[in-house]
Amino acid sequence: MPHAGIQILLVEDNPNDVKLALYAFESSKIVNEVHIVRDGREALEYIFCSDRYADRAIDHPPKVILLDLKLPYVDGLEVLRQIKTDPRTQAIPVVIMTASREDRDISEAYRLGANSYIVKPVEFENFAEVTRQLGYYWLLVNQPSLPSSPALDDPPS
Repeated sequence: MPHAGIQILLVEDNPNDVKLALYAFESSKIVNEVHIVRDGREALEYIFCSDRYADRAIDHPPKVILLDLKLPYVDGLEVLRQIKTDPRTQAIPVVIMTASREDRDISEAYRLGANSYIVKPVEFENFAEVTRQLGYYWLLVNQPSLPSSPALDDPPS
């Protein structure tokens, strides 16, 4: 099955969690392309094709974004808010994958449009299994929303 572009955007500042996620993806042989950004500002640059990612095309988004909440520069909730309020990016599935179990974070993430909220397991095997399942579900099982077509959205004359 051919893959076009980045399938997973992993927004994670913890190097150990990045290594574990990459290991899980590699061992499951589900994904070919994972792009890693380590803070919220870089995530927004990547998603909206600005600054160091100005050469990217916004019409080739990742299939899913795995987003930590506790990030340097711009927190994950603000990244989520910007993704879900922009018509160009709001259909991208965003899975919050964080250590926060706070009710306030969970309810705010869903209010802002998160597609899923997962609390990171701390044990290696559990983290690897959750990551494998995420990749499998969002890349192989889930049917993504198709971009709207102006010709189809306009009422007939």
